[in-house]
Amino acid sequence: MDTKAVFAALYSVCEENASFFSGGAKGSQGDAARRLVDTMSLIQEHARSLEPVILGFAAVYHHFDFDPHIPANGYRSLVKVVRCCILHIIHKGRYITLNRRSIFFRVAHNAAEMEAYCNALCQLRALLYLAQRMLHDNSHGNLFFHDESGLSESFVRESASMHKGCFYGRCLGFQFTPAIRPCLQTIAIGLVAFGENYRRHQSGIGVAASSLFTSGKYRITQNLDVHFWKAFWNITETEVLSSLASMTSTTVKVNRTLSVPPMSFDLPLATNHSASVTIAPPSSHIGSAPVQMRLISYELRDGQDSEALISLTRSEGGALSLSLGLKTKRLPSSPFLLIHFHGGGFVAQTSKSHEPYLKSWSQDLGVPILSVDYSLAPEAPFPRALEECFYAYCWALRNHHLLGWTGETVCLVGDSAGGNLCVTVSMRAAAYGVRMPDGIVAVYPVTLLTAYASPSRLLTLMDPLLPLSVLSRCLSAYAGNEPQTEKQVEKASTLSIVRRDTALLLRDFRQGASNWIHSLLDSNKASAEPTAAAEPAATEPVRKSVSEAAISSPHADPPVPSQTSEFSPRRLSVKSQTCQDLGSHNNSTSQSAPLLSDTKDHVKDDPAMALDLSSVAIPPPAGEEGSESEHPREFPLGFEPLRSEQLAEMGLHSSPVVKDPFCSPLLAPDNMLKGLPPVHIVACALDPMLDDSVMFAKRLRNIEQPVTLCVVDDLPHGFLSLSQLSKETRETRLPNHASTASWNGQIGEWPLLLESPTHCSQIPLRKRRLWGEKRRLLTERTWLPW
Repeated sequence: MDTKAVFAALYSVCEENASFFSGGAKGSQGDAARRLVDTMSLIQEHARSLEPVILGFAAVYHHFDFDPHIPANGYRSLVKVVRCCILHIIHKGRYITLNRRSIFFRVAHNAAEMEAYCNALCQLRALLYLAQRMLHDNSHGNLFFHDESGLSESFVRESASMHKGCFYGRCLGFQFTPAIRPCLQTIAIGLVAFGENYRRHQSGIGVAASSLFTSGKYRITQNLDVHFWKAFWNITETEVLSSLASMTSTTVKVNRTLSVPPMSFDLPLATNHSASVTIAPPSSHIGSAPVQMRLISYELRDGQDSEALISLTRSEGGALSLSLGLKTKRLPSSPFLLIHFHGGGFVAQTSKSHEPYLKSWSQDLGVPILSVDYSLAPEAPFPRALEECFYAYCWALRNHHLLGWTGETVCLVGDSAGGNLCVTVSMRAAAYGVRMPDGIVAVYPVTLLTAYASPSRLLTLMDPLLPLSVLSRCLSAYAGNEPQTEKQVEKASTLSIVRRDTALLLRDFRQGASNWIHSLLDSNKASAEPTAAAEPAATEPVRKSVSEAAISSPHADPPVPSQTSEFSPRRLSVKSQTCQDLGSHNNSTSQSAPLLSDTKDHVKDDPAMALDLSSVAIPPPAGEEGSESEHPREFPLGFEPLRSEQLAEMGLHSSPVVKDPFCSPLLAPDNMLKGLPPVHIVACALDPMLDDSVMFAKRLRNIEQPVTLCVVDDLPHGFLSLSQLSKETRETRLPNHASTASWNGQIGEWPLLLESPTHCSQIPLRKRRLWGEKRRLLTERTWLPW
């Protein structure tokens, strides 16, 4: 894209419209025209400041890519979002030019549209200033600021005070593919409606019914705790919505929910099958309890209807989970098994939320899938989820005959928080010396749970699904810094809410009807200002205890004395000789990992690159003379972003837990990562977690671990769950410049499990058949290295 041509078009359309509307109209039309002229002038002012910055970033952001074939990092994403905003303004400006003489043209409506995008451009200008600071303060080639103070603290402080409403109204999801915007608008409307009616003692049905009467009112809520997000993200698991999802999803022969009792068992060591290690049941925080799982299989296979498996089945209160007929054909056990860890920010959702695409995967791949319903924070913080996922993995290895699996090949797959668990479960398997999985697919994983700033994390200011306040809530809950119980709130009955909001609805009905009619007359069909996504704020931490594993990390700060490692020899069978040194694991990894230092990206000896970076990077601006502000200025004199009237209380509580390598695998030392199986990472170019994926892929590549990275455009974080919500989204084709990278070596390949051709249909890898059989995948050009 020619940046100079884009800015030239912007200046031209703004000047032309400003000249036209600067005539002498009077009354309300004259006021709206003046607003439009002022907005056009302000857009040009922002653009003149942004143009050299965009050109500067375009000259240097390739230095931070994974490799030349994968153009993706947070700096690129920020520039792309700014360009997208400018293109929307140009499109709207040209619409005004073509229709401004029409009798149906509404000056006020179009002025409001331009004001919204002007405000968004102002906030994006502020984000680019912070990105320039990162270029100045970060080590060369590093996407993360390696400290929770300084620039990271400044970013959190600025995000709490900066106005975000412009990104949740007319501009909601402007950076994503147009096909997914209606889906995001629906989620945002439901989010605010649900938030307004959220009460501790209300049922899900009551909240949903009451929300129907309040969905016409929009506001930004910033003080809802993690329990609200847990309730909202779990709304798809209510009986009505889950039944609708089941009716439209693939029908499978086996869909059993299992409850595995917490019993210790021995597992042979990977290097010496005559010795074994004892796998103890999870015990941290909430004590010993059954581990919950879900077995999904498109075809009935040997062992899946056995008495032993049926005895583990738990009821979900509905029909039988196992669909068996009198003449059901039993297939032999599959040589492949997929173990799935769901996402949800460590605080929400179960396998039921992800069941639709898991059924599709089971059909398309012809393999059984075991999805783990691990315990959730804040009631069960780190390392409880890791313990349960590792226990489930080991249980599957030992009981493969019950799952319709021969025990040959196993792959771990997870999205978001589940991607983190895929990596950390493999790291724990290496620490225990048991068999490693044969491959990992981590979809938009979170690999760094600290509050380190990065350019992609700046996108949390505008992301409708993952704002910074929500992200900080989830990470604090997983680290054990969030209260386990909800705040006491005023009880309100659904009936009283309905009566109140019905009156408000009738009061606003006439205005709403008028807006609807005007919307129909608008040939551009611009939607009415939708909702603003809710953002919570931090509350004071109540939990002080963490498990032994949480405080035994070599990265703990400050160090915790005399704590027994959870990998101590007392957990090992006497038959095992290989794992006796695991108790000294911390001593062997006491040196800090080179985590964020990508030695191949250092440019100290590259004067040309250093010159390029110095031309864009800026130091902190000097404060105003005589200023006694508590915090220094973050922006140059003469510019200030829009501020919110209500500040979000986003206090990020630093904890040594988040620096544990089993919590933040990006912080793991090299010797803990070298034993990982081949890893395939799927990231989103507009995801705030993009830099987590890029930097983790770099870490693995630098220690010569097999890794591939696939980056898709124009989709938000969590697209796997959204893929079931919109047929339009599933039929969308993305631009043909997302790609993967592979490694050299004799490694087999297995298809990457992505349900929709939207996600990776553009990846230029050759077509192959699945395990020699004539099965067509929905995304048959995407392959997992194995």
